Formats: sequence, C-alpha cells, structure tokens
Amino acid sequence: MKFKALLSVALLSATMAYGQADPTIMTINGQPVSRSEFEYSYNKNNTDGVIDRKSVDEYVPLFVNYKLKVQAALDAHLDTLPAFRKEFLGYRNQQIRPAFITDADVEDEARKIYRDTKQQIDANGGLWHCAHILIGMGQHTSKEEEAAARQLADSIYTALQRGADFANLAKRYSTDTSSAKNGGDLPRLQKGQTVAEFEKAMLTLKPGETSRPMLSPFGYHIIRMIGHESLPPYDSLRADIMQYIEMRGLRDQIINQRLDSLVQAGGKDITQEQILDRKLAELEEKDADLKHLIREYHDGLLMVEMSNRTVWDKVAKDETALEAYFRKHRKQYKWAEPRFKGIAYHVKKKADVDAVKECVKGLPFSKWAERLRNTFNKDGNIRIRVEKGIFRKGDNALIDREVFGQKATVAPVEGYPIDAVFGKKIKAPEELDDVRDLVISNCQEELEKSWVAALRRKYKVVIDKAVLSTVNRH
Repeated sequence: MKFKALLSVALLSATMAYGQADPTIMTINGQPVSRSEFEYSYNKNNTDGVIDRKSVDEYVPLFVNYKLKVQAALDAHLDTLPAFRKEFLGYRNQQIRPAFITDADVEDEARKIYRDTKQQIDANGGLWHCAHILIGMGQHTSKEEEAAARQLADSIYTALQRGADFANLAKRYSTDTSSAKNGGDLPRLQKGQTVAEFEKAMLTLKPGETSRPMLSPFGYHIIRMIGHESLPPYDSLRADIMQYIEMRGLRDQIINQRLDSLVQAGGKDITQEQILDRKLAELEEKDADLKHLIREYHDGLLMVEMSNRTVWDKVAKDETALEAYFRKHRKQYKWAEPRFKGIAYHVKKKADVDAVKECVKGLPFSKWAERLRNTFNKDGNIRIRVEKGIFRKGDNALIDREVFGQKATVAPVEGYPIDAVFGKKIKAPEELDDVRDLVISNCQEELEKSWVAALRRKYKVVIDKAVLSTVNRH
C-alpha cells in the first residue's frame, strides 16, 4: 500500500511538472518560454532543406542568445519607440484584419456592385455593342493628310457596301490597334462613355447597320452596330467583379466598415485597437502557430534593432575602431597571391590613356572614381568606361592579360576601342579600404561574442532538460 501511495504521488508530481499542455522549457531573466514557442522556432529553422541543420541540443544556445538580445531590447524600452510600434502593429493587424471579413461578405459586396452597375446602365438606356474601323489623325494633321484619310475611309466604306468582311478590313486598316486585333470589336458602351460625335452616330444605327465615315477628334470612324444589350447576368460577370474587388482594395474597405461598426456599438469606452487586441487573443487561442508567428515578428524586430545599435551599425560607423582593428589584425588578411589595385579602362582617343593616369596619380585610391567621373564623364559626355577595384586573377580579362600575363580574350567595348590599365600589384592589403568589408564582418563577429557573453552574465538562464527532451522534432 505504501509503495502504491508513493507511486501515485510521483506520477502526480510528474504530471504537474510535465503533463501540462504547454510546459515552460526555459526561463530568461525570470521570463518563461513555452515548449511550443521553442518547438516552433526549432522546426521552422531546421527543415529538411536547411544545409546547417541543428539538433535540438545544438539549437538551444542559438535560441537562448536570440532571446537574450530580445530581453536587452525590452530593458532598453525599444518596444515603446513609435517607429517600432508602427511597424509591428502594421504587421500584426495584417494578420488579424482578414478575420473580420468572410467569403459571404465579399459575395454581398460583389452583388451590390453588380446591382448598382446594372441600375446605372439601365438608367442610361443599356449597352451598345459596336465595332469600328478608325483611320486616325493627329492634332496637327495637314489638309492633305486629312484628305487622304477621308479618301481611305470612303474606299473602305465602299468595299464594305460591296460585301467585304468588316473584321478583315479592321485588322488591316484600323489605327485603333487594341480593337483592330479583334476585328474592330469594342467593349460594350453606354451613353456618355465616348466622344459626342461617335455617340451621336452610334445611336442612329440599328443592329447590323454600318455608318458612313464620320469625323471625331480621333479621326474618321466607320461604325458597325452589332446589338443593343442589357448588363449580362451576375454569374457571367462574377469573376471580373471579384478581380475588381481585389484590385481596388475593397476588402480593406469592408473590414474598415466592420471595425467602425464595432467601435460605434461598443460606445466611448472601446477603441479599434482594443477590438484588434481581443480578436488576436481569440485567434491565438485557436491557432498556436499564429501566436508564435506574431511573437517571432515582434521579437525579431527588437533583436534586429538592438543588434544594429550594439553591433552592426555601431561597428560599420566607427572608423577609428575599424582602423585599430585592421592594424591589430593586419597579418590575418594576407593573400595567397598578389592582387592588382587599380582600374581597367576603355577610351575613345589614345590621348586619354595617359590623361586618365595623370588625373588620378597621387590621389588616395578611394577618390579615384569621383575624380575620373568629374573629369571625363560629366554633362552627359561619357569619354571613358572604367572598372575599379582590387582584382584577383580571373576577375577581369584585361587585367589578367596586361597585369598577370595570362592568356585572356578581352571583349571589345563598343565605342571605346582603346584598352588600358593603371594601378599596382600588392602582396597584401595596404589599408583598411582594401579589405573593409571583411574587417567590418570580423569586428562585428568579435563584438557580437563579447555582447552575448555580457548578456549571459547579466541575465539568468534556466533550462528544464526534462521538458527539452520532449520537444517534437517535425
């Protein structure tokens, strides 16, 4: 009996600790992190296609470092900054707002658009289905050109009277290219939708009739009346209306109207922000992945901003620190083979070969591009084509041939027949700019390690290994 009682207590304790639906897997500075949050992050970042896939144990320190940076950002109150609030709430609301609209709401809007359109068209007398052949004329057409256009239009009309095919003549002669490819067929027209001259002629025609050539501001038209219609049935236009709803952003308008209605119904004590907060809590209760997605975005924004301030931007903008780092670690930036520090360039005139060299001689390498641009390529007159940099063998065919003595085929640059190079071979980087990107990266990496070490000293991290062992690896 005593054994059974002890076993029951043990099982109850285990259930209390680890039998929760979503137990705490770790605490960061006393703040709990759920197992589901860790699982979401682990499985998202360690799918089958990831090259450097981690085990759960290997992923833990990476996740902890991420959460430590988030905690540092929270302590710095970065989550209260207006820029952060605007970006985060914009993303959050983007995830929530679709929950305030249903397919039925969109269908109702589509039917309303159809009813309103039909009512307007019916009030205007319906739709006219026409085709036309346009012999176009510009604003500054001469009398001779107008006479020629009129003569062509008359000839086409005569051919039609003798039985010629309207569609074929439209494709051949009409200058309205959008309708010509369809045999002159125009979109359905209602009153007030086209120029007065065209409309007046159109309204005199009966189905099957063809107008004589008539003049509008666009040129001479020959109009064929195909028929007089009402708006087609809703079902035949539904796809087009749905596309219109998406293109015009009408879903957002419906959501805005719904939110405004909820605010009005709630009285003075409720805001749209509170309604969105409640909806988020409701959605997260049903969808854990949504909860973790929004938290990930929130924490990710904070982590990036904190990292920018502490490491990335701080290093990139600290010229003194970069220079000091380069001098201290100069030996680690040696190259296996010499490189060429200079320019490969192409000119139109032989005199410009030496002119380019004289232009940059004695200048710091970082100022060459600006000096060359201001001297040779200004006011729209491009005298030289230049590629500047620190080149290895294989980077540039002209440099391979002229500097490294390689057999290389140099593609000619059209309009710039003379090729030249200027600069010098260097065995190792001479200055920070020669390896700036690499120095920045190394310096950031070193500062990142120091920062993370400081965060680990500052914030207490407690990991429940028993819960960690239950992580679901997808």
